[in-house]
Amino acid sequence: MTIARDEPIYQYFAPRPPANRSDRSNPQGMIAQNWRRVGFALLTTGAALVAGPAAEDTVKVGVLHSLTGTMASSETSLRDMLLFAFDEINAQGGVLGRKIEPIVLDGGSNVGLFAEKAGRLLDQDQVAVIFGCWTSAGRKAVIPILEKRDGLLVYPVQYEGEEESPNVCYAGETVNQQAIPAVDYLLANGFKRFYLLGSDYVYPRTTNLVLAEYLLGKGVPLENIGGGIRRDDSGRITSAGRYTPLGHTDYQRIVTEIKVFAAGGHACVINTLNGDTNASFFQEYLAAGLTARSCPVMSFSIAEDELRYLPAPKLAGQLCIWSYFQSLATPGNRKFLGHFRRWLDTTSNPSVVRRGRVVDSPMVLSYDGVYLWKACVEKAGTFNVDRVREAWQSGVAFDSPGGEVTTQRNMHLTKSVYVGQIQPDGQFTVLQASHDIYAKAWQQGTPVPAAPRP
Repeated sequence: MTIARDEPIYQYFAPRPPANRSDRSNPQGMIAQNWRRVGFALLTTGAALVAGPAAEDTVKVGVLHSLTGTMASSETSLRDMLLFAFDEINAQGGVLGRKIEPIVLDGGSNVGLFAEKAGRLLDQDQVAVIFGCWTSAGRKAVIPILEKRDGLLVYPVQYEGEEESPNVCYAGETVNQQAIPAVDYLLANGFKRFYLLGSDYVYPRTTNLVLAEYLLGKGVPLENIGGGIRRDDSGRITSAGRYTPLGHTDYQRIVTEIKVFAAGGHACVINTLNGDTNASFFQEYLAAGLTARSCPVMSFSIAEDELRYLPAPKLAGQLCIWSYFQSLATPGNRKFLGHFRRWLDTTSNPSVVRRGRVVDSPMVLSYDGVYLWKACVEKAGTFNVDRVREAWQSGVAFDSPGGEVTTQRNMHLTKSVYVGQIQPDGQFTVLQASHDIYAKAWQQGTPVPAAPRP
């Protein structure tokens, strides 16, 4: 494995880590370790000192996630899951006879850094593929770099759709695989008022605009969609919901607004907040006396991993929707979890926290992405991006811990989706399962009634 100089070598997980991950220190003296493989590489001042297997015996792949900043609380575990998948594949002989050599870089929760580091991975390190990104802003910053250099990104997180780049393998949930099934579940269970809340970037804004169109199409009155509606001069809705910056901490005013909105009954919150800002929101939500019974929150970016630093017992009863939950009682999932725990016990990587670990949907979709890329490379018989893309578009299946996933011609994945309820131990009870949902990249455009002209 190659360690980049900007990869933090620290144990960032704790039972209750601080809200601002960017304040964490980077202890010295932790880099020198005995690796399982003969070779290692240490990047110090931008130049790499490399020793190990000959280049023709390995294939370099990029890992580009936020290991510092507000998104580190979610993304570092994706890095760990990727390293596990690489070690698992290498133990089986690698890909086309080559061992995977990961180049790990830190996006720093900074859109500009994601673009810069993607360019480095493709130009300097000449990786065959990049696994990474979380926010849509980060992904969109990377796409022009990929398209210019014909690179390939495997993207593991739910997103807003309205995009279909031939240089991105979209492994995460689309709007019709997460947001719309969530709303359908809530409507079927008697909820009539929907407050839309999210972080201020493209994924929450686009998702909530699609949901506003969808709710109106389902007969929900405009006054029952909370968070604010904005229109253009023609009267068409251009934005729906309330938004705060990533890392925002003051939710008193918004929660007061939600409490008033919920007083009419049959109300819920659709939550597309991302990163550690969820801790601040739920702290204020609980302080205001709101509960899963009075006004439940359906979250799209909270899973088992995030619940390690949230007060899970106090959030019991809240709802989430993903394509995987750790509690799925299937033989394949039990086998996968056993392998991951054994890897945690034996890995010599100093940046991987071994204790108190859980697994969630973005982690599993990262794992799926590695194995699907491997299958496509082997089907193509080459690491060439054009040939690998063709293999992905042809339809390749993988028996994922969350159920079978299949690649699609539009570069997305057909997958199962589960509605889950948070339990006091930070795990989920599955309330509803939907299988073989084909991912639709394009959702926007449901007719929305224009506002009456004065």
